[in-house]
Amino acid sequence: MTNPPPAPEPAAAAETSGSAAPGDRQVPGPRRSGEPRRPTLRSDLRASWPDGLVALVITAAVFVLLYIRIRNKTSSTVTVMPFMADAGGFWMYFLSQAFGWSALLWAWGTVVLGLLLSGPRPSRLPLSGPRLERLHRTTSLNTIALIAAHALLFAAELVRHDTAAWNSAVATAFVEAFVPGGYDSGTGRIAIPVGQAALYLAIPLGLLFYVRHRIGPKTWRVLHRCVIVVYVLSVWHTLLYGTNVWYDGWFRTGVWLLQLPIAALLLLRLLRPARRSEKLPGNPGASAGARTGWALRLGGRLAVATVLVALVAVVASGKDGGRSVPPEDTSSTHNHD
Repeated sequence: MTNPPPAPEPAAAAETSGSAAPGDRQVPGPRRSGEPRRPTLRSDLRASWPDGLVALVITAAVFVLLYIRIRNKTSSTVTVMPFMADAGGFWMYFLSQAFGWSALLWAWGTVVLGLLLSGPRPSRLPLSGPRLERLHRTTSLNTIALIAAHALLFAAELVRHDTAAWNSAVATAFVEAFVPGGYDSGTGRIAIPVGQAALYLAIPLGLLFYVRHRIGPKTWRVLHRCVIVVYVLSVWHTLLYGTNVWYDGWFRTGVWLLQLPIAALLLLRLLRPARRSEKLPGNPGASAGARTGWALRLGGRLAVATVLVALVAVVASGKDGGRSVPPEDTSSTHNHD
C-alpha cells in the first residue's frame, strides 16, 4: 500500500474478515472441564511472533526494493516528488512505505482467511480449522501493528525534516499524521483522513474478538462484519495516495486484481452463509421487519455482485483511475505517498 493506513490498514485491517471471523460459527460459552481455554489477547500475542517475523522480513525486502528503485530513479515516486531522489535523505519515508505495503498484504491475507472460515470452505485446506482461526487472529494483530508502524514512521519523517524546534515539530507531525484534517496538502487532504479512519477502526474492531463473551455474540458478529470497511479504506488510501501506484500501469492494475478474490469470496459467503438465519428465503415474509431484512440481504448480495463485475471490467480494460505518466521534463506536484 503505500499507505494504509491504512491501511489498514491499519487492514486494514484488524480482524478484517469482512463477514465473520474465528468463532463466527459458534461463540463459545462458559468453559467446561476438559475443554480448551478461550483464546486470549495474551496467548495470541505470544503466538503471533512467527507471523510477525515473516512480516518484518517482507517489509525489509520491500524497503530494499524501494530504496534501489529510488537510487536508480526508476520509481514513480521520483516522478511525483523529484526531491526524493535522495534515497539516503528520505530513508525513513521509504521505510514507512514498506510497512504500508506489508500492512496491505497482511490485511488482504486476513480478509481471505476470515471469509474462508466463515463461508463455504474448500474440501482441502493446508491447515485445520482451529489453526486457520488462530492464524486469522495473529495476522489481524500483526496487521494492526504494521499499520501503526506505517503511520508512526510517516510522522517521524515529518519531524525529521521540520526545521522548527523539536517540540513544535512533534506537535505539527502529530496533527498532520494522526488528526483528521490536519494534513492540508494536495491529495493528502482526502487520502490521509481515509488512512486514519482505517487505523482508528482497525484497533477496536480487531480487539473486540477478545471481549465478545462480554458484549454478546450477536453484537460482536454485527460489529465484526463492519471490519471489511477497514480493508476498503486501506485499499482506497493506497490507490488515492500511493506514489508507487500513482500512474497507470501493471502495478496499479495488480492492486485492483488482488481485490477479485476478496469480492468473489464475499459474494460466496453471502450466497451460501453458514448460519440459517442469514440465508435469503424465497418468501420475504408478511411483516414489515421481515420484508426489510429480506430487502437488505438481497441488496447486499446485488451490491457485492456489482462490485465484482466492476473489478473485472477495471482489470480487463486497464482503466483503473491512475494518472497518465507526464513527460520527463514536466515538473511533478509535491505530494506525499
